[in-house]
Amino acid sequence: MIQVTPKAVQKIKEQFARHNVTSGGLRLGVQGGGCSGLSYLFRLEAQPRPSDQVYEFEGVKIFVDPKSLLYLEGMTLDYQESLLHSGFAFENPNAKKSCGCGSSFTA
Repeated sequence: MIQVTPKAVQKIKEQFARHNVTSGGLRLGVQGGGCSGLSYLFRLEAQPRPSDQVYEFEGVKIFVDPKSLLYLEGMTLDYQESLLHSGFAFENPNAKKSCGCGSSFTA
């Protein structure tokens, strides 16, 4: 299972509105690359793929492919704001090590 905090849901909805997205969802995934070996994939998509796991939070659909789900199971997507940084934060129990920016990890 993947969790999305209410603050992250609100920010995703803002992105949908900014890009005039009225249907579809947000793809969360993992791809090779980044400082630590794997990086998070985060993009708007019109529809899920047939093999995707689809989660829904307050009307926001999240699409995750089976391969990425192996690395994201149990993850929480949050949105954090501070004086120095604002953005989505991945709280991933499968990450053994993360880079300083939080956008890549080692499993």
